[in-house]
Amino acid sequence: MEALFFNANTGFLEAIVRGYKAGILTQSQYANLTQCETLEDFRTQLSATDYGNFLANEPLPISTSTIADKATEVLVEQFKYLRANAVEPLRKFLDYITYGYMIDNVILLITGTLHERDTHELVKRCHPLGVFDSMPVLCVATNVEELYQSVLIETPIAPYFRECLTASDLDDLNIEIIRNTLYKAYLEDFYNFATTLGSPTSEVMHRILAFEADRRTINITINSFGTELSKELRAKLFPAIGRLFPEGNNQLAKADDMDQVRQICENVSEYRSFFSETPAGASSSGDDFGAMAARLEDRFFQTEVDLNKQAFLQQFQYGVFYSYMKLKEQEIRNLTWIAECIAQDAKDRIQDFIPIF
Repeated sequence: MEALFFNANTGFLEAIVRGYKAGILTQSQYANLTQCETLEDFRTQLSATDYGNFLANEPLPISTSTIADKATEVLVEQFKYLRANAVEPLRKFLDYITYGYMIDNVILLITGTLHERDTHELVKRCHPLGVFDSMPVLCVATNVEELYQSVLIETPIAPYFRECLTASDLDDLNIEIIRNTLYKAYLEDFYNFATTLGSPTSEVMHRILAFEADRRTINITINSFGTELSKELRAKLFPAIGRLFPEGNNQLAKADDMDQVRQICENVSEYRSFFSETPAGASSSGDDFGAMAARLEDRFFQTEVDLNKQAFLQQFQYGVFYSYMKLKEQEIRNLTWIAECIAQDAKDRIQDFIPIF
């Protein structure tokens, strides 16, 4: 029944986002970009894509950070257009997409306040999708207590703070714990909101958010090895959703090394390939562990891309809006990687990106 009325409110915007998706870089365009000798060549090649002349006014030499910032600006403008034309419940769904960026921005401001940095300078480094109307109020705070009170009153993500944290939690040791606690609350809330939207949106989003929750659970487990984080606190940071929940989460909370993590994740068939090149008895320290973590991260990104591409196979659902944002983020990471390799003349590693189409 929902599909019958979907186009009345959202058909236009779904068509727009599918049009945006058609502009995502293809294999042949990536092949052209990887052949570039200089960043000037790189800019010329990009001008033949949907990015157009977005770098035309940038003085030479162009930095890789400028390329990433300008590509992000293109994405932000597209998102703002979608948001401006959306009606409920799509408007609320698009708001949920921005909450993740807001969490990162607030954490950046908290870290800056702890180190007595100029918060006005930090605001310039915040992700534009996570900027909210009352952000200047946070810049007035001179200490962590004031900042905490401002966050509770002025930000859309206040409920996540109110339910999870107190002002005394905001110190250097806890900053990553705070980030993960907020993301746990955010993912669970987004998952529940997607449920209220009904199928097929809930189907698509549950699949994507379940993977995101599992990725965070695995990363928290691996990153806690060799640290002071207790197993009890580790368990509290795991989102209560995902393919690994609840049994896998309970086992990961007690895991002591990479071998145990692999054995637990292999209970989910789609996750077996994540550890396929990890030798049994692999060390949890040193270069081997770093290479292993980097390989795992690449596989997470590849799986995320695959899931978000699959979202476009179904119509009459909001998941395409979330998936488009994630695919474009991966594209921006790819562009930054290729540009960095060109700038540093590291052509042997230029193919180490995650292609999308």
